[in-house]
Amino acid sequence: MRIAITGSTGLIGTALVRSLRADGHDVVRLVRRAPQAAGEVRWDPEGQQVDTAGLAGCEAVVHLAGAGVAEHRWTAAYKQRIRDSRVHGTRTLATALASMDAPPRVLVSGSAIGYYGDTGDRRTDESGPAGHGFLPEVCVDWEDAARPALDAGIRTVFARTGLVVARSGGAWGRLFPIFRLGLGGRLGDGSQYWSFISLQDHIAALRHLVTTEELSGPVNLTAPEPVTNREVTAVMGHVLHRPTLFTVPAPALRLVLGEFAEDVLGSQRIVPRRLLDSGFGFAHPRIIDAVRAAQQS
Repeated sequence: MRIAITGSTGLIGTALVRSLRADGHDVVRLVRRAPQAAGEVRWDPEGQQVDTAGLAGCEAVVHLAGAGVAEHRWTAAYKQRIRDSRVHGTRTLATALASMDAPPRVLVSGSAIGYYGDTGDRRTDESGPAGHGFLPEVCVDWEDAARPALDAGIRTVFARTGLVVARSGGAWGRLFPIFRLGLGGRLGDGSQYWSFISLQDHIAALRHLVTTEELSGPVNLTAPEPVTNREVTAVMGHVLHRPTLFTVPAPALRLVLGEFAEDVLGSQRIVPRRLLDSGFGFAHPRIIDAVRAAQQS
């Protein structure tokens, strides 16, 4: 299969490219610079340009590009960058795909469980409503930006991703060094739910979305059983053989992270109902499985 991917140099994109190529698929990487290697195609989200000729023959597109939510303090300028990188990029890509004489059969477009906002201890699946606040609003607009592809008859799936457990990048990648130093601990009172997924399961789930014809619309990419931050802390300490005596009080998080602290302290107990109903099997369903897999990778 010929598959195009945006955001192919990020944590998830790199792993997805590697997985697909290992199985013999033809991967096209959409890049913002001039192409420098075979299999690269130019796109310019800000300029609303995509080299659609380079996408000829692609049966699927996986759209992962977007500014990192946790990489910078949320100034007004960075919040605008988060929103624009997702909304403008998605609209540009969806519009370009819709214009093709022979468009791909499926667009898997990145989204996030931030869509639901703070769900407390309520188990929430894809039928849950959008939450309130910056991230839910971004996710709503982000998904709506793919409408040109949907209207053109392209099967469109929104991969609402949880916290990806990986040692080499992403938000979880920042936890490993802290816990290895014995400085890890719960955040706030630790009662907030974290909806996680191992990197390996995330890649397998994305591939499942590409090939499972009956799936369209939102699909939660999280493990079946979300856990509290307190449980995450205990598992990290157990797997890494380090104490977990420290606690980061909520006021300190707010001081360091600003507005983003409310999302760190918020609770999201999100479950992957549609993924499970479609027959997907998790390699790492428990948090200890996911952390051990990340530690060994």
